[in-house]
Amino acid sequence: MATTILSSLLVLLQMMCVVIVVAYLLTRSRFFTDVLDGHPTIKIQLLLILVFGALSVYGTVAGVEFLGAIINIRDLGPMLAGMLGGPVAGLGAGIIGATYRFGLGGFTAYSCSSATVIAGLFGGLIWLANKKKFPGITIAVIVAIVMEALHMLLTLIICSPFNQALAVVQMVAIPMIVANAAGMFVFAFIIQNLKNERKMQTERDTLLREMERKDTELAIAAEIQRSFLPDTISQIEGYDIAARSIMAKEVGGDFFDVIPLEVVPLGKGQLGIMIADVSGKGIPAALFMALSRIVVRVNATWYASRPAAAIRDANTIISNDSKSGMFVTLFYGFLDSDTRTLTYVNAGHNPPIHYHAADGTLSELAATGIAMGALADADYTQVKVTMPPGDVLVLYTDGITEAENARLEMFGVGRLEKVILASHGLPSKDLSQEILAAVRSFTGEYPQSDDITLMVIRSL
Repeated sequence: MATTILSSLLVLLQMMCVVIVVAYLLTRSRFFTDVLDGHPTIKIQLLLILVFGALSVYGTVAGVEFLGAIINIRDLGPMLAGMLGGPVAGLGAGIIGATYRFGLGGFTAYSCSSATVIAGLFGGLIWLANKKKFPGITIAVIVAIVMEALHMLLTLIICSPFNQALAVVQMVAIPMIVANAAGMFVFAFIIQNLKNERKMQTERDTLLREMERKDTELAIAAEIQRSFLPDTISQIEGYDIAARSIMAKEVGGDFFDVIPLEVVPLGKGQLGIMIADVSGKGIPAALFMALSRIVVRVNATWYASRPAAAIRDANTIISNDSKSGMFVTLFYGFLDSDTRTLTYVNAGHNPPIHYHAADGTLSELAATGIAMGALADADYTQVKVTMPPGDVLVLYTDGITEAENARLEMFGVGRLEKVILASHGLPSKDLSQEILAAVRSFTGEYPQSDDITLMVIRSL
């Protein structure tokens, strides 16, 4: 008997594979999205009835006859139809399978036909109970086992003689329960994977849309930020000025400025120069940069030759508006071509390097106050230095000195000073290019991790 049960089980499993293949192809059709969403139209329900009804018939035709009964997987089709399309689809597929089975006759005709209809209807009720969605793997397999157990019980209750019905149940119960449960498991697994694919696709589409939106926002922000930087560097008599800013991302926190621009001159032979570095990167730093630049520029224009007063008031405004803990290091200087002097305030910024043509030495313009935005009532002092012909002043952000190579070594102030000493006789633009080239040569292919801004002032 064990061999007969095993051979019957193998036949049923082969039949189950055919049903699963057809059902899988069905899940890849265009309309199946509506099925997964729980909104099968009448047309889709009709299609489910026909397809799974035909599979129910196939489950009978390809079955194994035993003692006037047929070992089959007829109930699997209607159950799947019900769990996919609801009671109407399940009942319709069940009626098709049951009608064919009843037409074959036999002492199990009534019980088998009834079980097929009940399987389809019960599958549909499960669909309704699960909010018109295919249930999970566990529930689907349990339903398949319960339905086949009910099939066996109906056979024992309805069929006569009882001894023959009992013999049939003893032979077919294990193969039919195992085959239907296995088929339901495989199909439920396919549905679960399909749901996961849809979820991943939805998440991917959402992510792509969000990335596109952010890319658009970044492009707009980058364009706005570029508009903040001077298109041309204003020049005054006796000085050659060049500046360059290279962002690590689309937008950043570094900026430079010359005051005035083309609109509001401070006076003949006078110019405000500024370089700054906002803490952080990206859009927040860019927004804070925009605020800082505007505030400093307005105050610098108002206070003219008094940088300390300009930075003091600008710091108060920036500190009161800074709610995120961001700050900005800034160097602002008032350049006067008549007196050949630079009056400056260094608000916690990298000390600019001053090349003295008279003796070929270098010095630094040290900080004269803390970073702006850190403390509202901070005090700033101004310092005046002379810049006779041949002197060079290099203003920079830490993106230069802290630029790293593949060995995580920093470019450092020392290398910057060597470039200045070697190229101090070049025009400002050429000297700035030499510095940037030295940084690129040092870092090689290692990615830029911070914004780079550079301003060179050469006294003629």
